[in-house]
Amino acid sequence: PSPRRISYDPGRFPRYLPEAYCLCRGCLTGPRGEEDVRLRSAPVLVPAVVLRRPPGCAGGRAVYVEEYVTVPVGCTCVPGPDKDADAVNSSLDKSARP
Repeated sequence: PSPRRISYDPGRFPRYLPEAYCLCRGCLTGPRGEEDVRLRSAPVLVPAVVLRRPPGCAGGRAVYVEEYVTVPVGCTCVPGPDKDADAVNSSLDKSARP
């Protein structure tokens, strides 16, 4: 589940931006929706363009600058961290490098 909260920034357009957040640490699975902590809830992030109004104006007009922000729009399930991942991941084996 990913309800929304509203981010407010008076110097940004739009001033109000809905953002999702994850309710559970694990993921809801099975026919009854039990929480499985072997998986973890992770936010789904998307880039968005907002307009930022810096202080002052140029030639008597307000100036806005494009700014890219990352907005959480939902949650998804990802595998939890594996305690033995370092032991089986050969890319982390520094002795194998020349």
